[in-house]
Amino acid sequence: MTTSALSLIKKLLVLFLLIGGLYIAKAFLIPLSIAGVVATLFLPFCKWMESKRLYRGFATSICLLVILLFIGGLFFLVGWQVSALASDFVLIKQRALETSANIQDYIFNHFGITLEKQSQLLETQQANAGDIIPIMAGSMASGFINFFLTLVYIFGLLYYRAHIKKFLLMLAQPSHRDEVEKVIYRVANVSQQYLFGLSKMIVCLWIMYSIGFSILGVKNAFFFAILCGLLEIVPFIGNITGTTITVLVSAVQGASLPIILGIIVTYGIVQFIQGWVLEPLIVGSQVKINPLFTIIALVVGELIWGIAGIFLAIPLIAMFKIVCDHVDTLKPYGFLIGEIETVNLDLKPSKKIVNLFKSK
Repeated sequence: MTTSALSLIKKLLVLFLLIGGLYIAKAFLIPLSIAGVVATLFLPFCKWMESKRLYRGFATSICLLVILLFIGGLFFLVGWQVSALASDFVLIKQRALETSANIQDYIFNHFGITLEKQSQLLETQQANAGDIIPIMAGSMASGFINFFLTLVYIFGLLYYRAHIKKFLLMLAQPSHRDEVEKVIYRVANVSQQYLFGLSKMIVCLWIMYSIGFSILGVKNAFFFAILCGLLEIVPFIGNITGTTITVLVSAVQGASLPIILGIIVTYGIVQFIQGWVLEPLIVGSQVKINPLFTIIALVVGELIWGIAGIFLAIPLIAMFKIVCDHVDTLKPYGFLIGEIETVNLDLKPSKKIVNLFKSK
């Protein structure tokens, strides 16, 4: 066996061991990783408060309070809209029953499965659904514990950030410490850039979807606007999922065909504005990951860490790329997952828009 083949096998073995370790230790790593990403978002605010001569522990506590107020406000907003949607629950249930009856007739007419057989299958599924309640209770308890741990980690990372930075610099050789410090700064900055941009993007999507759905006369338009905006957390897939849910629920509520088509057209217009105007202006070019590896990161993140992996995939892979760009042996991997640089080509419309705003 050649040396190159042995080297490839070793690299693949390390990769599988790394993925296995991430999966096995996910109960510990997920809260810590979320805390690390969120802590970088509040780092400028915490530094600003400390510059005003506030004690670091007090400044960090204020950051945690802001996080709790934001989460509480988001739950209140979503709960308020869900309560408004619940007022139409009777109508939705009636429409769902009618749709279910039509589906049963279609199955009987095209596949020959009798209504009695279909009812037996549904009863079996309902019996199995009773086992979900204990699982949901356990998941809620685990989620509460992880949420508390995340807050503790955020406090610790913000409070001991200088101590952790000194530790990382001590690991490097004296001649490389300046480079390591640049990497630490860029890793924290790219996380801030991504989260700030994502937050602004979600707010803009709330506004655009609210206007579009309200003009169309979609019932509970604000709720569906919030849903489509929040699902922006999952690139490429989130908005499609939110729009699909909006179309299905609107159809069950009895929306006409023009309204259904209007929802789809609204989605297309919002995606055009988001892709060519908002993303270049708001998100910028800090998270330079090409779409192929963005999707791969989302899929691998979901397989290893579930929903939390989807949320963490983009900032973590962006941080990994920065590390790769500063380590000679890893630079090919940073090049692989990065964007393709165009040479001697006209600027894309999105870049022209950015340059137009910058010139003004």
